[in-house]
Amino acid sequence: MKELLCVVLGGGRGTRLSPLTKHRSKPAVPLVGKYRLIDIPVSNCLNSGFDKIYILTQFNSESLNKHITRTYKLDYFSRGFIEVMAAEQSMNNTDWFQGTADAVRRCLRHFNDPRLKYVLILSGDQLYKFDLRKMFDFHIAKKAEITIACNPVSPENVSKYGIMGADKTGRVNAFIEKPKGEFEVSKLSTMVMGKRSFLASMGIYLFNKDILVDVLANSDKMDFGKEILPDNFKSKQSFSYIYEGYWQDIGTIKNYYNASLLFTDIIPPFDIFDEDWQIFTRPRYLPPSKMRKSSIDGSIIGEGAIIEGASVKHSIIGLRSRIGSGSSIEDSIVMGSDYYETIEEIEGNKCIKMPSIGIGANCLIKNAIIDKNARIGDNVKILNKEGADKCDGRDFCIKDGIVIIEKNAVIESNTVI
Repeated sequence: MKELLCVVLGGGRGTRLSPLTKHRSKPAVPLVGKYRLIDIPVSNCLNSGFDKIYILTQFNSESLNKHITRTYKLDYFSRGFIEVMAAEQSMNNTDWFQGTADAVRRCLRHFNDPRLKYVLILSGDQLYKFDLRKMFDFHIAKKAEITIACNPVSPENVSKYGIMGADKTGRVNAFIEKPKGEFEVSKLSTMVMGKRSFLASMGIYLFNKDILVDVLANSDKMDFGKEILPDNFKSKQSFSYIYEGYWQDIGTIKNYYNASLLFTDIIPPFDIFDEDWQIFTRPRYLPPSKMRKSSIDGSIIGEGAIIEGASVKHSIIGLRSRIGSGSSIEDSIVMGSDYYETIEEIEGNKCIKMPSIGIGANCLIKNAIIDKNARIGDNVKILNKEGADKCDGRDFCIKDGIVIIEKNAVIESNTVI
């Protein structure tokens, strides 16, 4: 395993997750009250015993870079590392990364340690708990040159993914990117755990390093999933590794919202309470959360929250959140804030009629995402009153019927959204 390098892709512009990606990259989006999306692939690598990790970044990367630097400090004697590798200009190329394959191609010159024989490429915006050692062992046992992680999906969901075809040995022989329907991929179905399924590419690829160098040197195509891999199925020993656990791509607001609130279930599909497979993140040493005369049901409350006489149901409340008396929050994600306002600052806000950071008194919030450092005044109603599927407003928008309050937004008292 010391011969393997992990490369986590920092993602593109993340337009489908906007406005959560207006000020940050996709992997830096907060998750479950205290984590960020990037913590998932990095934690999977570390729990699997892989501790040589590069994270390739490009768009809105400041908060992601800061998080990585402050969070992951490995023991020098382990010889492991977790480092950011930002897009850079060179004498040969002055462009931004143009795709997943282009990003890795342009960074290959930095992967020059002769002891490294394998390169594992992962996405930075997915939810899963995956013992990557099993995929590595499979790769070695099959004498594979390329191994692609696949997740079984039902026939009605094939249009959302790139669908792989494989023979009885697992050798990949076909690929169709986001087919229009089951009829396009009917010949690619397989039986997994007694159910007729299709193999969706997870965007996790394991290469022999020399093969990776070869396929990228002999092609100028930009994307692994749609271009590089299909072009090499016949000429390279390419195998599919079936991962049967929970996996969710966080590509849209609806996916993010639904996947996040699943963590509030009694037994969620992704267990963050597993001490044998910890999800690592930045230690902040915040005080415990404080609640007074409040009702909390089926919710997750992050560290350092202050909830005064409020009702919280089926929601996630993030770090340093303040929720005022008489407010009700339901089916929502409140990301919290990056800092506490002092008593003096809160009193000063009252003098200039500026809402303090957090949620004021007597607010009603349903089916919403409240980004960090938002200032929501008293008697505010955020519940998509008109039932709009999408809408753009000042400091907020609606996507898939979900109201998103932007980072640092100011919502005046008595506003109704």
